[in-house]
Amino acid sequence: MVKICCLGAGYVGGPTMAVIALKCPDIEVVVVDISSNRINAWNSETLPIYEPGLDDVVKQCRGRNLFFSTDIEKHIAEADIIFVSVNTPTKTRGLGAGKAADLTYWESAARMIADVAKSDKVVVEKSTVPVKTAEAIEKILTHNSKGINFQILSNPEFLAEGTAIQDLFNPDRVLIGGRETPEGKAAVQKLKEVYAHWVPEDRILTTNLWSAELSKLAANAFLAQRISSVNAMSALCEATGANVSEVSYAVGKDSRIGPKFLNASVGFGGSCFQKDILNLVYICECNGLPEVANYWKQVIKINDYQKSRFVNRVVSSMFNTVANKKIAVLGFAFKKDTGDTRETPAIDVCKGLLGDKAKISIYDPQVTEDQIQRDLAMNKFDWDHPLHLQPMSPTAVKQVTVTWDAYEATKDAHGVCILTEWDEFKNLDYAKIYEGMQKPAFVFDGRNIVDSEKLREIGFIVYSIGKPLDAWLKDMPAVA
Repeated sequence: MVKICCLGAGYVGGPTMAVIALKCPDIEVVVVDISSNRINAWNSETLPIYEPGLDDVVKQCRGRNLFFSTDIEKHIAEADIIFVSVNTPTKTRGLGAGKAADLTYWESAARMIADVAKSDKVVVEKSTVPVKTAEAIEKILTHNSKGINFQILSNPEFLAEGTAIQDLFNPDRVLIGGRETPEGKAAVQKLKEVYAHWVPEDRILTTNLWSAELSKLAANAFLAQRISSVNAMSALCEATGANVSEVSYAVGKDSRIGPKFLNASVGFGGSCFQKDILNLVYICECNGLPEVANYWKQVIKINDYQKSRFVNRVVSSMFNTVANKKIAVLGFAFKKDTGDTRETPAIDVCKGLLGDKAKISIYDPQVTEDQIQRDLAMNKFDWDHPLHLQPMSPTAVKQVTVTWDAYEATKDAHGVCILTEWDEFKNLDYAKIYEGMQKPAFVFDGRNIVDSEKLREIGFIVYSIGKPLDAWLKDMPAVA
C-alpha cells in the first residue's frame, strides 16, 4: 500500500488529500500539522475551512484511508510520498522585504524530513513557491540525507476557492515537474500513477522542475492581469459614459480572449495573486530583468488604485466626509462561496473608510467577527504566518461592528458598500433596506451584482463600478 503524508492542513493540503483519498482507496493518506486546533477541527463535525462539497468527501474517507494527525515525525517516517503545503508568506523584513517569499517554514519542513526519514522518499512541493525553491530543498535534503535517496517534485495546485472540490475532481491539468534523471523520471511516474486513478492521461503534464514552479506563478499573474485590465477600463468607462459590462462582454466574445475573468470589481483578493506577482517581480529583479519586473508590478498598482478609487468615490459622494456616519459593508470574503479573507479588497476599503472616521457595520454569511477584527488590526502579510505566530488577540477596532444579518447592518446607515458577490445580496429586499436608512441613501456596488435601475426607482443613489454615473455623482469628481 502506497502511503502519502501531507505536511500542512490548510486550504491546499486538506482538500487535495481528501480527494486523493476518495479517488484512491488503495492509498493511505495522512494530513499532519503542528496546530492541534486545526487537526482537531479536521477530525470534528465542523471542518476548519468552508468549501462546497468538502464535507461529503472528508466524511466518506475519514477513518478509512484518510487521517488527520499531529504526530508529524511518525507519519513522515512511514510515508513513500510526502506533500509539503506549508505557508510561504511574503517577507516583511530583511533581503527582499515586501516581495520575496519567506521560506522559513519550508526549510524547517525539509530539515525535519531529512531528520526522521529512514527510507527513500519522494518529496512534492505543493505550496506556491518561487522558482528554484526545489533546488534549495534538494540541497538541504541531500546534505542531511545519511545515505537516503530523496527525489524532489514540483506539483503546483491550481485550485480556485469556492470550486476547489470540482477543480480537483475534474482538473484542467495536473502539472508534475521533476529532474530529468532516471531517478527523477521514476519519481514523476510514481506521482503520475496516483493522479491517473481519476485524471485522464492527456491532462497530466510533465515538465522540468523550473518550468513547473514558474508555470504556477505565470498562471496567477496572467489571471490577475486580466482583472487589472478590465478594472483599468472601468475607470475609463466611468469617465466617458461607457458601460464596462457591455465592453467586457464584447471583448470576451473574441474566442482568442474568452469571457472568463473579465468582471470589473473593487479589486482582486485571495492568498495567491498578489503574493505570486510580488514573487515574480522579485525573481525578475534578481535575474537582472527590471523591465519585466516593472511590467508585472503594474498589475498590483492598478488593483491598489481600484480600491482607493472606490473609497474616494464613497467619501466624495457623501459631501466629502463620512466622519461618524454609519456605513454598511456587505461581504468581507475575497469572493463568494468561501470564508477566506486573505488579501480581500474589503480590508483596504474598510481601512480607507475608517481613516475618514466612518462607523462600519459588516455582514458576511461565512466570516466570523473574530476573523474580521483580526484582519482589520493586522499588518500587511501577517495573515500568512501560522496562527500561533500571529499577533495575539489584536485590539478590536472600536468603530467596527459585525452583524449576522444584512438588514441589521444597513439599519440607520448612510451608505451600503457591496464588496463580495454573494448570491443572497442580489435578492435582498432593498425597499425595506431603503426605509431603514438615513437619506440620501447610497449604494456603492463593488461587484456589479444589483440592478441599479431598480434601486434608483426605490430612491437610492447608486454607484456601480464602470457604469454610467448618476447625475449626483457626476457633480462630485472622485479624485484618486
